[in-house]
Amino acid sequence: MIKWLAAILGYSFLRFPGAILGFFVGSFIELLSKNSINIRTGSYSIKPEKFELNLLALSAMIIKADGKIQQKELNFVRNFFISQYGKDRADAIFRSFNTEIKKDVQHMDELTSVFVQQTRYETRLQILHFLFGIANADGSISDSELQKLSQIASGLRLRMPDFESIKAMFVKNTNNAYKILEVEPNASENEIKAAYRKMVKKYHPDKLRGQDPAMIKGAEEKFREVQKAYETLMNKK
Repeated sequence: MIKWLAAILGYSFLRFPGAILGFFVGSFIELLSKNSINIRTGSYSIKPEKFELNLLALSAMIIKADGKIQQKELNFVRNFFISQYGKDRADAIFRSFNTEIKKDVQHMDELTSVFVQQTRYETRLQILHFLFGIANADGSISDSELQKLSQIASGLRLRMPDFESIKAMFVKNTNNAYKILEVEPNASENEIKAAYRKMVKKYHPDKLRGQDPAMIKGAEEKFREVQKAYETLMNKK
């Protein structure tokens, strides 16, 4: 029923092309509704379809941030969803993504507020990590992309040290290891060890068990970066 209503609505705006687009979007919504299982996120929950669609909309913002749509960034998103959800489900998700990427206006506050209200802080960290990965898919992160990432991080209510820590995993400089562990360059060995233990608690993949598999993968990647940063700093002592 949803797909036919969407097709009629699409036809009223864009005639035959709109009807086709509406039919596919409606079919996608019906598909996700049939497989609706809540993802548990601590004391909150968010349905998979809402999580994925909002994540795609944020992805579209990053891809369009520098004024051009790079194929490498599109491929990053597509391959990410295929690896996490399988090709059939990813194809359905990506059809919706193609719709999002063509929108002229996307409401960042509305998108981020859903995650703030219905997911844990650790999950929102993984979302930012994923978005950084998109921006870096073409080999570099532009100033406009960094600005958009910063705005999204603010909307997700993420702390600035956490933003800088994740940024340091992608934008390399001599102080990266310190930024990843959120310590000053003059930190003592005991301070580095304490920071490492704190970051392990924050980023350990076990904190996200039972949640979206895509977010668990991001946690595993960050956990490796935290370990690498710790080993780098300890070798200097």
